[in-house]
Amino acid sequence: MTTVEPRSAVARPGRIPRPRAGRPDERDAELERLRGENAALRAQVQSRADELDVATRMLAARAQTMTSVIDAVTEQSIIGTDRDGVIRVWNPGAEKMLGLPRTEVVRKRSIVEFHVPDELEAEAAACGSAAGLAALVHAAQEHGSDVRDWTYVAADGQERTVSVAVTPRSDDRGVHAGWNFVGTDMTEARATERMKDQFVSLISHELRTPLTSILGYLELVLDEDGEPLTDEQRTYLTTVERNADRLLRLVGDLLFTAQVDAGRFSLDPRDVELAGVVRAAEETARVTADTAGVEIVVELPEQGVVVPGDAVRLGQACDNLVSNAVKFTPAGGRVTLSVRSGWAAPDGTVSAEPRPGADPVAQLAVTDTGMGIPSGEQTKLFTRFFRSSTARRNAVPGVGLGLAITKAITTAHGGTLDVVSAEGEGTTFTLTLPRATA
Repeated sequence: MTTVEPRSAVARPGRIPRPRAGRPDERDAELERLRGENAALRAQVQSRADELDVATRMLAARAQTMTSVIDAVTEQSIIGTDRDGVIRVWNPGAEKMLGLPRTEVVRKRSIVEFHVPDELEAEAAACGSAAGLAALVHAAQEHGSDVRDWTYVAADGQERTVSVAVTPRSDDRGVHAGWNFVGTDMTEARATERMKDQFVSLISHELRTPLTSILGYLELVLDEDGEPLTDEQRTYLTTVERNADRLLRLVGDLLFTAQVDAGRFSLDPRDVELAGVVRAAEETARVTADTAGVEIVVELPEQGVVVPGDAVRLGQACDNLVSNAVKFTPAGGRVTLSVRSGWAAPDGTVSAEPRPGADPVAQLAVTDTGMGIPSGEQTKLFTRFFRSSTARRNAVPGVGLGLAITKAITTAHGGTLDVVSAEGEGTTFTLTLPRATA
């Protein structure tokens, strides 16, 4: 017997069966929900694609801008390398400085090939690194950047003194990818500096010899008892002696600045009592101050303040500060010399009481009630031969070497020299030095 299925239970080919009678239309609802999610996903993908397209175009524009900037630099060499020193960036400035086109260098040459081997070996020995690229980048690797003079060798064999700034280079993920070398040709500038220093040293030596002789003979004449001088003659010769002394001091200052620039400035370190330095400076300036009608006041602590240093150089620094203060203070004014001990925090602030992490220091301050220094000129005060507008306007004598020398002496002692001044109200120079402790 053959069983016949009910006709209503058989689905026709190619047609979706309708929901059975009595079931809610869940399938249609599910399909509608899936269509909605699909549309949302499509919209999200399109949004991400648009964002990616914008980011790609921004990166391309940024790369193009950076390339344009690098290519626009023609007076400085910009060289980028990978981690092994192989050159990847070579701008027109590098082409001009080293005489090779980009096509002959990029991915073909190492930065080391453009350096003097002996110079790299000497640096490697000094810093304890391997020769070659390691010697070039060890300081930048340790401190994040490094600027110093190196000798570049051009394609024609010509050597050039170049101030090179070295910095690490990272890729888009922040991973170390190599090194950047930005070089400024200092060949002519360094040659000019050497000639200037040689000239200063030569002239200074040539002037010092006859001046010493002149002063010696003047002393003999002024002290001669056999044939006493008339008052007029003594006045003339005393004027000559005073000006010869002034010239001799100027020659000494020129020689000192030449020694500082040449790195030949040395100290004779001992324990120095600052009270003695201040009293000597006050005694030296007393006659000049009295003549100018300027009062000198000395303020010293009951307990001595001792610093490790060169007594002669510290005396020279103090003399310069006191001499300047007297010159810039009009009659009726006051110059105050003070010494105090303190504690310097890492941020440079000094307090009277010890604090955690603070180092013992001594401060020697010279304060005047003089004409002051314009605020815009105070950063230039320690530059050689710089003279403030107040000095020029009031015809204060000087050549602008005293503060530069004082700054060099302070730095050599591991200290700092600060200035606080207001035009028309006076000036305070504060010399802060490491203090000896028992």
